[in-house]
Amino acid sequence: MDKFWPLMKDIIRQKDKDAMIDFIKSTNRFTNGVKCREFEETWSKWLGCKYSLFVSSGSTANYLLLSAMKELYGLKDGDKVIVPTMTWVTNIGPIIQLGLTPIFCDVNSYDFSFDRDNLQKIKEEHPDIKMIWITHLFGITADVNYYKELFPKALIAEDVCESHGCELDGRRCGVEGEGGTFSFYFGHHMTTVEGGFVSTNNKELYELMRAKRSHGLLREMSPESQEKIKAEFPDVHPQFLFVTDGYNFRNMEINAVLGLSQLEQLDNSIIERRNNFDRFIKLLSKYPHFNVDFKVEGNSSFVLPFICENRELKTKLETYLGENGMETRPLCGGNLLRQPFLQYLNLIPESFEKSDKMHFNGFYVGNNHLIVEEDWVKFEELLTEFMDNYESNTNRS
Repeated sequence: MDKFWPLMKDIIRQKDKDAMIDFIKSTNRFTNGVKCREFEETWSKWLGCKYSLFVSSGSTANYLLLSAMKELYGLKDGDKVIVPTMTWVTNIGPIIQLGLTPIFCDVNSYDFSFDRDNLQKIKEEHPDIKMIWITHLFGITADVNYYKELFPKALIAEDVCESHGCELDGRRCGVEGEGGTFSFYFGHHMTTVEGGFVSTNNKELYELMRAKRSHGLLREMSPESQEKIKAEFPDVHPQFLFVTDGYNFRNMEINAVLGLSQLEQLDNSIIERRNNFDRFIKLLSKYPHFNVDFKVEGNSSFVLPFICENRELKTKLETYLGENGMETRPLCGGNLLRQPFLQYLNLIPESFEKSDKMHFNGFYVGNNHLIVEEDWVKFEELLTEFMDNYESNTNRS
């Protein structure tokens, strides 16, 4: 059946399409160029930071940031990085691929970030932590200030890929530490279809990432950096002088044109998403069978999460909503220590109790700024009907 509440809706407006058509008609350059630079500068101004790089995805943004941080700060293979047990797979992948050691921390159901008790235990057992890789999950702001206080010597990196515009102390998240990453995949707060950003206030880190984004080429760096390095390597032609290991993580001009147009509606999208989240919490609060104690302050709400009192309720409700036109998904990858790609670590998933509870008892439905009143009415009717039956059957048993 058709989904009246799909996971994502098409947020690309006719205005966005017209901007791309006009651009195609007006240029003969489509690879990374002036529009990408304009998008980077406009995004940096919106975020409130000095530097941003437009890349091919949020995943490549993650890898680029961590690769540059490892090189710039002299991290060694085996150095320890705290990561959450519930996040996206390409937060963990780059840690492993770059030879660093992930130290997994359980997450809480309030802000979907690190569990404080588990974090304190990690501090006691691992006094040599080098970095904390924070995820602002589902549009909810993580407690970055607390992590900085607990690990004052650790580097801080933030994944904000699905939390554009979430705020900490009135600041948009992403540059509380060394840098942050963002994704513009089709279903996010705004889109370039595929694409992402890595943002920072650190000029040296920014310069290194500029080179790494494009094969490690010197010519991608600022003129002042180029002159200094060219003088050190006079026997290498400056057009093909590779200053670091690099990749091709560039994006294209037409994606930047779409991003510039989409950015115009981002603030409104965040407001509507927050309103939807507030309405969702109010709806769930009618029933004692769900967790409704979520952090609201500063959130930009990516999805609407259900955390049910038990696995039976989760399975029945998720199935019922799916059969009646509401698309659902698990809470991210669930407890990632149950995933095949991490089995080699021989960690015990059950020991991360809060992540495991959300793994088995949680799911979400989509959130976006195009949800209309008619959709809400139908959602509320479905939930009321289901919960009336559930509570009646529970009371009888």
